[in-house]
Amino acid sequence: MQKRQLGKSDLEVSAIGLGCMGMSHGYGPASNKKEMISLIHEAIDRGVTFFDTAEVYGPYINEELVGEALAPYKGKVAIATKFGIQMENGNQILNSRPDQIKQSVEGSLKRLQIDTIDLYYQHRVDPEVPIEEVAGVVQDLIKEGKVKYWGLSEAGVQTIRRAHQVHPLTAIQSEYSMMWRTPEEELFPVLEELGIGFVPFSPLGKGFLTGKIDKHATFGDTDFRSIVPRFKPENIEANQVLIDLIEKIAMDKGVTSAQIALAWVLAQKPWIVPIPGTRKLERLEENLGAAEVELTTQDLTDLNDALSKIEIAGDRYPAEFANRVGK
Repeated sequence: MQKRQLGKSDLEVSAIGLGCMGMSHGYGPASNKKEMISLIHEAIDRGVTFFDTAEVYGPYINEELVGEALAPYKGKVAIATKFGIQMENGNQILNSRPDQIKQSVEGSLKRLQIDTIDLYYQHRVDPEVPIEEVAGVVQDLIKEGKVKYWGLSEAGVQTIRRAHQVHPLTAIQSEYSMMWRTPEEELFPVLEELGIGFVPFSPLGKGFLTGKIDKHATFGDTDFRSIVPRFKPENIEANQVLIDLIEKIAMDKGVTSAQIALAWVLAQKPWIVPIPGTRKLERLEENLGAAEVELTTQDLTDLNDALSKIEIAGDRYPAEFANRVGK
């Protein structure tokens, strides 16, 4: 597995990381812990050194899973986790008050069974707490040795600039894929200018870009996609044109649709490290194989030209979640 550097930092990780959220949160009931630990070990055997989790996934149980799985690999892998979203009465509440961040970091360190968090993200910008204050608290945690690098998830460019002035950011996390290219407009130029890495989640469009979801697909109550507009049957059907495009290129290259979708993300910038998630070994192997897929300059030109003519139907978040991004 090739390595990539996140921005100007010296945090070097595998070109493709592993998003662990779906193992216990967001995509139906939690999977068997023993099986998921085994899957994480399989990822390490195949060269993955970058693992993503968060305090709120579960909540807590995903960090516990990742901590247990990675305990034998201390110092050999990088763990990213997140603070800033609390669960209250079954609802997600934004909370990045300094006392809460300090409490969160201690909980995450304990659950992850580590002394230092490699990459600590603010999960969503808290409008009630100035980003400079958040950055100051994280800077203190870095001085204390509890955190090595920090980042923001789904933040707007002005917030990124303000945070970066207090303490340099290593990475920004956001959704990014052939289905959601908005980060290219404002975010990418700022990341390039400031020397910040980019960690896209949902690089496979929450599974849609694998080509295995059609208009007859159903999602359980505990699957986040059940409330996502993009996954309404009529939008799935409308977006099939994108799948048709990807499948044609995949067939020409002798690879899978998922591999084309991930290879496209990797080809956009050398400082991008996608973190597709999975619960299955065959999907893990397929995803990691994308690092070997070569898209030529002409391939990318043709692909981007075709993508620019496709209008994606359906929002990526329901309204309640959409108003928390880009702050």
